[in-house]
Amino acid sequence: MAEHNDFGQLAEDLAAEFLSKKNYKILARNFRYQKAEIDIVAEFEGIIVVTEVKARSYNTLIEPQEAVTKKKIKSIVMCSDFFMNERKIDKEVRFDIITVLPDEQGVLQLNHIEDAFQSFDAN
Repeated sequence: MAEHNDFGQLAEDLAAEFLSKKNYKILARNFRYQKAEIDIVAEFEGIIVVTEVKARSYNTLIEPQEAVTKKKIKSIVMCSDFFMNERKIDKEVRFDIITVLPDEQGVLQLNHIEDAFQSFDAN
């Protein structure tokens, strides 16, 4: 596996652990439908939380969450709809982003952006 894929997997592992510690119940990881993928699906206080993990192993001019484009949002929403229908879940859905970036000392920092986008943003 390429080094950037290893880092992406580490970031997703850290994000899932972070959510679990905040009492989120992880329902699925790397859920795929067609060419779309959801990094983490969790439940928290009766809400389904679909989380996109964006990580950078170095500091860039663009914030990681800015890489979640309208096309990516549309893909996540489509995949989420399939997940909900397949599992017959009828609950509110929230879309979050967790960014993973190193600080000045190289220590990875997580930033949880709740309600980062709405499903209607993809239209």
